[in-house]
Amino acid sequence: MRLKRSELKDFLDEKVDLYNRPSFIEQDPISIPHLYTRKEDIEISGFLAATIAWGNRKMILRNSARMMEILENSPFGFIVNSSDCELDQAIRFVHRTFNSVDLAYFLKALRHIYRNRGGLETIFETNKTSDSLQPAIHELHKIFFELPHEKRTERHVSDPFKGSAAKKINMFSRAISVAINQNILTRSDSVL
Repeated sequence: MRLKRSELKDFLDEKVDLYNRPSFIEQDPISIPHLYTRKEDIEISGFLAATIAWGNRKMILRNSARMMEILENSPFGFIVNSSDCELDQAIRFVHRTFNSVDLAYFLKALRHIYRNRGGLETIFETNKTSDSLQPAIHELHKIFFELPHEKRTERHVSDPFKGSAAKKINMFSRAISVAINQNILTRSDSVL
C-alpha cells in the first residue's frame, strides 16, 4: 500500500516527535550536533556524523566523537583556520571504508564551502524547492567535489540525480531538522 503525501508527512512528523527526545538522542548519531550551539558547528558535526552513520551504532558514536576530537571540538573553527598541511597531518582516522584520505578531503571541501559558498545552510536554502531537498543535495554534491580529489571519496556523498536515495544526506537533514530552534530546516524539509 502506497501512502499519500499527506499521510507520509503525518507519519514522519509523528516519528520526529517520538525520536526527538533526550533518551533517544543520547544513543544516536544525532547526539553529535547536539553537543554544539554554534550553527556552523551543528551543521559540520551533523554532516560528518551522518557521513559515517553505517554499521554498529556504538562504533558510529565513538568514531563521530573521535572526529570531533580531531577537530578540537570546534569543527567550524578548526576547518576554516587550518591549512591543507595541518588538515592532512592532523588526521589518523578510519571508519569502515571512510578513511584519513576521505576525512582530509571532507575537511578541505567543507572549508571551501564555508569560505567561498556561504556554508551548508546557504547551499540548501538556495537550492531546495518547496517540496524537495533533491535539487539542494545534487548541488551540494557538485560543490563538494569542485576541488581535486580521489574518485573513491565520491562514494561518501550521494547524488539523488544519479539514482541515489541519499540516505546519509537525508540523515544530515534530519539531524539539522531536530535543531528546529536553530531554524535551519523545518520538519517537513527532512525527506527520506
